[in-house]
Amino acid sequence: MTLRDEDAPAARKAAIRKTSLDKDLRKIERLEDATRFVSRNRSAVGIALLFLAIAGALASTQIGTSQNGVLMVVAAIIGGYMALNIGANDVANNVGPAVGARALTMMGALVIAVIFECAGALIAGGDVVKTISKGIIDPALIPSGDVFVWIMMSALLASALWVHLATYLGAPVSTTHSIVGGVLGAGLAAVGASVVDWYVVSSIFISWLISPLIGGVIAAAFLAFIKINLIYQEDKIAAARRWVPVLVALLAAVFSAYLVIKGLKHVWKPDLPEIALTAVLVFALVYCLARPWVRHQSVGMENRNQGLRKLFHLPLICAAALLSFAHGSNDVANAVGPLAAILSSAESGSLTTEVGVPLWVMLIGAVGISLGLFLFGPRIVRIVGEKITKMNPMRAFCVALSAAVTVLFASQLGLPVSTTHIAVGAVFGVGFFREYYTATSRRRRRYLRTHKRNQSTRRLPEKDQEKLRRRKLVRRSHFVGILAAWAITVPSAAGLAAMIFLGVEWVR
Repeated sequence: MTLRDEDAPAARKAAIRKTSLDKDLRKIERLEDATRFVSRNRSAVGIALLFLAIAGALASTQIGTSQNGVLMVVAAIIGGYMALNIGANDVANNVGPAVGARALTMMGALVIAVIFECAGALIAGGDVVKTISKGIIDPALIPSGDVFVWIMMSALLASALWVHLATYLGAPVSTTHSIVGGVLGAGLAAVGASVVDWYVVSSIFISWLISPLIGGVIAAAFLAFIKINLIYQEDKIAAARRWVPVLVALLAAVFSAYLVIKGLKHVWKPDLPEIALTAVLVFALVYCLARPWVRHQSVGMENRNQGLRKLFHLPLICAAALLSFAHGSNDVANAVGPLAAILSSAESGSLTTEVGVPLWVMLIGAVGISLGLFLFGPRIVRIVGEKITKMNPMRAFCVALSAAVTVLFASQLGLPVSTTHIAVGAVFGVGFFREYYTATSRRRRRYLRTHKRNQSTRRLPEKDQEKLRRRKLVRRSHFVGILAAWAITVPSAAGLAAMIFLGVEWVR
């Protein structure tokens, strides 16, 4: 049935009206989305301000009639602000790959991370922390407890401001390196270059260079193993039954050692043979449990990659939870360590290299990190999990396993590594390896040529196949931007801390 000639103009007008209506509706939808985003953002800021007010009020009830009461309340608020920023930026790296792989929803990831961050901070966060981050300045050269308090106040505020800016710009940065830069800058402004332990500073810079590379190489190696032994095999189900239990058991063994060394170090300090024995026992136990589980899950499964990916969902969820627990037990010290040092020195008028952390201070750190993740974390979660390179459960599994292995390796070398740098470096490693493998792998090309479901790829002209092989699978803008943010984290935090300290001295 065709339109008559006299009906054609009317039909065209109707089509134009429909197209215009669709465009107007899309504009209204975008406006509504923007309005909801602004509304949510305002609500998040309001909740964050309420948390900081509660942190200050809690501090005021704990410090009694101390002569530096106002200073200690302000320090508690700044510590809470730092905790919020740690949650918004640093924690996202633990769950980002799992979200990008669709193993977890955003809400599920946030809930898991919040629960395990709090558990790690409160159960294994430790009741004693070092007051001088990474020992980069010598306490003996600081003239008085008062100067020390303002060094730590300046460092804490500067690092929080820098992490806040990085989160706003969408750059995952190391909060550890931020606090190190803050202490370095404030120490230089207060005392001079003689107060700095330049050996420790240089080791931090070396770790900045090495840890992302190690994380990327290890993640790429695991992905190569999966591609060769699982993805490009004729019988994927048989390959999965052979190798997935091994990979899951390896993940469990590595994470058991990771948790002992990093997550439980404040409550249990075993020696190396005990750690190795723990890892071996966990590997054997999980392998025995994983074999029948994988066999059961693979019954009736299609001989396709989509089926293989489902086998990695549960291990990914467990990895995200364990990474969050370990992070909570470690990085809560970036917020509560300087805060506890400030409170102790302000109250006693002296300074010590180590100080006890009251429960209420630890609570501020734990709740602040969790709240920061829940309110502001999704932005960095999406960047790490979706924007840098495309994730699936197998790639995200490689990132999680690489993060734990790299931390273990660096710990044995004594390098002060950043879990943020390692995790993001692993994401880059996965993406760049995919580019390389797509362009050069003969195994992949043979596999594609011999399967009928890829005939559409074979029919592509040679020039289009070449473009497909050479496509970029890592967004260069994110790669360059994140590396730039890493490079300037320490000097930026140091500069901010120095300016804050000098400004306070000028006012005083």
